[in-house]
Amino acid sequence: MSELLNTLMQDARVWQGHRHTRTTQPAEPTGYQVLDNQLGGLGWPRGALSECLLDAPGIGELHLLLPLLQRLCEEGKSVFWLNPPHTPYAPALAREGVNLDQVVLIHTEDEGDFLWTLENCLRSPVTGLVMAWPGKLASREVRRLQLAAEAGSNVCVLFRERRYAEQNSPAALRLELEPGEQQDLKVNVLKRRGSWPGQRCSLAMAQRADLSFRETTRIIRGPWSGSTG
Repeated sequence: MSELLNTLMQDARVWQGHRHTRTTQPAEPTGYQVLDNQLGGLGWPRGALSECLLDAPGIGELHLLLPLLQRLCEEGKSVFWLNPPHTPYAPALAREGVNLDQVVLIHTEDEGDFLWTLENCLRSPVTGLVMAWPGKLASREVRRLQLAAEAGSNVCVLFRERRYAEQNSPAALRLELEPGEQQDLKVNVLKRRGSWPGQRCSLAMAQRADLSFRETTRIIRGPWSGSTG
């Protein structure tokens, strides 16, 4: 019994309020050293869900993922954008060194189609990153997505409304995002593996290209029973 208890206590998924546990779970650096420092020297967890909670799109959340986008596309991994509020500005992504051949933009028609698509993207061996903008998710649906993320061992970032911050979530990492002064992005760590929440930092975005969402023609559209457009 004692051996089992010791094993559980060493698991980074078991939160212990009195001390920090350095996790050995696989992760991808965010590309922002100040944020990685707040995340125990790691970054975006692989094989798990991450959540970015914000009031409205266009506050710098795409810049937060830009270093990871650049790195994974350079490695030949596919990056899926699932149901973004608008189509991202492709010329700016290209100027920032993102290989657009590795970027796949998908729009689905309903919740069932969205969950099916997201699960399959997460389980695919070609996937490096999935960024998704879901609506309301039930707890059982989040657990399904967590299992798919574990199977694929890639990075999944869900952009959700900030009001969901009060709800419980199995996500390994939860970040609350707010616009700051002079194009900075304020990041509040609500949850991370192996340690307590509450870390805060501010990331300078002024030197980044404008990746604001722009309305353009959609590239891929569901449902999948017919043709795409």
